[in-house]
Amino acid sequence: MHEARLYQKLEDEKVHCSLCPHGCTIREGRAGVCGVRINRGGTLYAATYGKVSAEAVDPIEKKPLFHFLPGTLCYSLGTIGCNFHCSHCQNWHISQATLEQQMLSEISPEEGVERAVRSGSQSIAWTYNEPTIWHEYPLAMGTLARQRGLGTVYVTNGYITEGGLRELAGMLSAFRVDIKTFSDEFYKKVCGGKLEPVLNATAIAHELGMHIETVTLVIPGLNDSIEEMDSLIRWVLDSLGPDTPMHFTRFHPDYKMQDRGPTSVAVLEKIYNHAKELGLHYPYLGNVFNHPYENTYCPSCGALAIERSGYSTVLRGLDDHKCTACGEYIAYVSEIR
Repeated sequence: MHEARLYQKLEDEKVHCSLCPHGCTIREGRAGVCGVRINRGGTLYAATYGKVSAEAVDPIEKKPLFHFLPGTLCYSLGTIGCNFHCSHCQNWHISQATLEQQMLSEISPEEGVERAVRSGSQSIAWTYNEPTIWHEYPLAMGTLARQRGLGTVYVTNGYITEGGLRELAGMLSAFRVDIKTFSDEFYKKVCGGKLEPVLNATAIAHELGMHIETVTLVIPGLNDSIEEMDSLIRWVLDSLGPDTPMHFTRFHPDYKMQDRGPTSVAVLEKIYNHAKELGLHYPYLGNVFNHPYENTYCPSCGALAIERSGYSTVLRGLDDHKCTACGEYIAYVSEIR
């Protein structure tokens, strides 16, 4: 196994992991909360380094990222494990799996980059489960990817320490973060974590120059009040700025949360319109088929700039980042530098 980064050796062959805010103290022979960072003889190992549970070439919009290389393909990899245990997880079969339960493929960082290039992708994403706990592997692959001109993406819950983020600073292009709600109680009860570290990590990622897009799954009866969404939107405006894309996605029952139905589209539309009223330039709805609120509109004149249908994307009213109707600048990443 590959030795982990960001840990400290303690007495009695214990180790302290400082990669994520759980800050696990791990005894010999045990794993941290994530299940994949394992203490063997007083050394912490990244047990899933190079071990892949899922591999695909996806439209970048599937992440979802709407303002990062729109209309391009993204080579996507996942492994197993997570530092959250969300009751509604849609990928629970890998995020909550153990090493003994899964048959994992071996893909080296070098091979991963080659596969991305051969696929015609313009970026690599570590996704499907939480990439933070895979830290050493994306760091190695992403460094090589950037040398080849590829973008790099974390599809993440944002539960990473400042030290972990700063190690990624020269490598990671986009930080597509789930901000699940603006309630610490929700994080503790539903996810097994805390809100503040997610907000801190997202703000730091922004300061480090990473492209940020947020996703919030709107769950009936848990986080769908306009008051709670108001607090979240205002935080994004204050901390990240009005050009930050925010995706409000429709809940469908899954895993351990099957006691409620899908989110009302009317509720999602209300949140979208409130975000626009507060001054957010690019709110979006997700998991709602062919809805006009999946499109990008000019924040100045309202003209259609980018049209989306499913994962099909067409730049309609753009000319070099400018709205063709009024000349307003439309913020998105069009190339990797």
